[in-house]
Amino acid sequence: MKVLVLNSGSSSLKYQVIDMETEETLAKGYFERIGQSNSFLTHKVKEEKHKFEHYAKDHEQAIKFVLSRIMHKQYGVIKDLNELQGIGHRVVHGGEKFSNPVLITDEVIKEIKQCSELAPLHNPAAILGIEACKKVAPNIKMVAVFDTAFHQTMKKDKYIYPIPYKYYEKYGIRKYGFHGTSHQYVSNRVAELMNTDIKSLKIVSCHLGQGASVCAIKDGISVETSMGLTPLGGVCMGTRSGDLDPSIVSYIMKKENLSVQEMEDILNKKSGAYGVSGVSVDFRDIETEAFAGDERSKLALDVFHETVASYIVKCAVAMNGIDVITFEAGVGEKGQDSRQAICDKLAFLGVELDNEINQASRNAEAKISSENSKIEVYTIPTNEEVMIARETLVTIHS
Repeated sequence: MKVLVLNSGSSSLKYQVIDMETEETLAKGYFERIGQSNSFLTHKVKEEKHKFEHYAKDHEQAIKFVLSRIMHKQYGVIKDLNELQGIGHRVVHGGEKFSNPVLITDEVIKEIKQCSELAPLHNPAAILGIEACKKVAPNIKMVAVFDTAFHQTMKKDKYIYPIPYKYYEKYGIRKYGFHGTSHQYVSNRVAELMNTDIKSLKIVSCHLGQGASVCAIKDGISVETSMGLTPLGGVCMGTRSGDLDPSIVSYIMKKENLSVQEMEDILNKKSGAYGVSGVSVDFRDIETEAFAGDERSKLALDVFHETVASYIVKCAVAMNGIDVITFEAGVGEKGQDSRQAICDKLAFLGVELDNEINQASRNAEAKISSENSKIEVYTIPTNEEVMIARETLVTIHS
């Protein structure tokens, strides 16, 4: 049983072919610069990487070429499309309509389009991929798996904003949360590693990368999360501000005579750790400068660590305690020093890392807390594609 997982960007396409009997990735790739004359595909099978310069004017042509590669005699992993049980599409925003993955129909596509106002950078791109697949592989069942769906279990007092209620009724303005497939995968995985029923655990999952979110998972479901109406809210991120005093937005707009779009660009692309440090959008560069003595880079990292630690505490309040903390995604999996700095701020809760194990754990599953720690801490490489593939199979066969 094989599933193709697609993650469509506005000018890009990421994919994986996964054998669901072993959950092994058979092939994966990244089609870049779709619509440009210099578009190309990087296709990887096992440890062999192949680059193809190939012009694709749109997502339909890109997907056609991807399918030709995964069925190719030399580069492929399937003989024909009939070997695919289904295609799973990552969709960022499902609003309140979708609390579970769904088989894609014309009505579902219409609903995803209606959610595009809440995720203008992501949902339209997902629709491009979905509609392209409908043309290229019309006989294969497709499933939409939503980043927001996992968080639809939050209670109303956790997702309603303290603004006039009519804006929730009219426009659906509320906290939705994101990175749901990552939080779901990691929470299930840590329960397996602890050999404990997930329904008996209080888990704080920290997905820390360029985008970052913290999620409280109790009884196996999301009860609180940091991101809000959009992926801009919550903790300080690589280029995104996270939570702010709302008056800052209108104040800067007036002072700088900015449009709404200009202000959104500042908050999404020029803020966060990059905005404070002025160094780079990459945490690794900021860490290098901080170690070299750059004060603003040190400050940027301090702000990031402080906001993550604060949200972990907020999650503890939501669950009335914590049993285990997980770190995943780019910074969470590779940032040993960031994990240490965040956990140091949680010492009052009894959190303590084993320094040697933490420093040695990079891109690996490991328990990094000390034997004396009152809360267990793990680093777990996330696997959103496998989670999407699992949900795709379950949805198709349900």
